[in-house]
Amino acid sequence: MFDEILAMVKEHMGNNPEVAAAIPGEHTDAVHNEIASHINDTLQSQAAKPAADSGILSTIENSLSSGGLATSAITGGLVGTLASKFGLPAAVTGAIAAAIPGLLQKFTNKPNAANA
Repeated sequence: MFDEILAMVKEHMGNNPEVAAAIPGEHTDAVHNEIASHINDTLQSQAAKPAADSGILSTIENSLSSGGLATSAITGGLVGTLASKFGLPAAVTGAIAAAIPGLLQKFTNKPNAANA
């Protein structure tokens, strides 16, 4: 699952010119790995909790539509980690955080596309 998330992170961040330009080239791979790790860890911790409806993807979809806990947990912790680990300024971490909901939306829509 991590490799799938990492591939989606690379694609999504690469297709977002504001984010791609903001990440220093020497940190690009490490930042992508950190984002993927953070999303993966958050998804696994959310999956360990019983979901009220059909599962983790529904939980994420509901969280995205309401600006809920899963999305906030991912972006909040991620921004702090990226700033402290890589010394990225607030403008860069803010651009990355703004791109996370779109990335999560791609992730929640992927199983439907794979089954089509």
